[in-house]
Amino acid sequence: MYNELYMAWRREEGETSLGGLPSDFYVKIADYLKRIREENKLPDKKSVKVSLLDNEAENVGLMLEELLLARYKKLLKTISQKQAVPSELLTVEEAKMCECFVAFASSYQKFTNDLLQGKISPTFISQTISQTTPQIEAKTEVKVEIEVAHNRVALRFIKNIPAIMGADMKSYGPFIVEDVASLPAENAKVLVKQGLAVPVEVS
Repeated sequence: MYNELYMAWRREEGETSLGGLPSDFYVKIADYLKRIREENKLPDKKSVKVSLLDNEAENVGLMLEELLLARYKKLLKTISQKQAVPSELLTVEEAKMCECFVAFASSYQKFTNDLLQGKISPTFISQTISQTTPQIEAKTEVKVEIEVAHNRVALRFIKNIPAIMGADMKSYGPFIVEDVASLPAENAKVLVKQGLAVPVEVS
């Protein structure tokens, strides 16, 4: 699985067009990462095998983040340019997400065209009012979740790393030793755990 990920990463980073992935690629990657972590729970933390597994997990994580970011940017560009999404190149998960995004883009374009002509669908207005009025509590809950999800942590890097995709879908880096940067908490936790950076206390 490592070789498959490596080839997919090289192709996505080296070409401007979207590369093809097997429909179950991410399912296999998730299982692969799970197995690495399970094998890494060995009693002897200083063994050669554990060290190799640590390096493998670190490389897999970095390649996977860059692969996902590259594919996200290419898909977003394709959809924004109103081009057909190449479903034969997508995984099951990507195809499902693109369906939702294409539907949104299409609906918003129609809304824009109608509005520019001085028209707006009465059905759209009634649906918007009925959907937003009774759901004030739900919106409040979502706002809290978003604030928590976008907590940031200041890090000082102790190793050089390439650019990564943040949990907020923004690109960060690349970073070199002694660089200091603020990243989403989810990414910061992973980087610290992998021994690539240390938290910086902000007074």
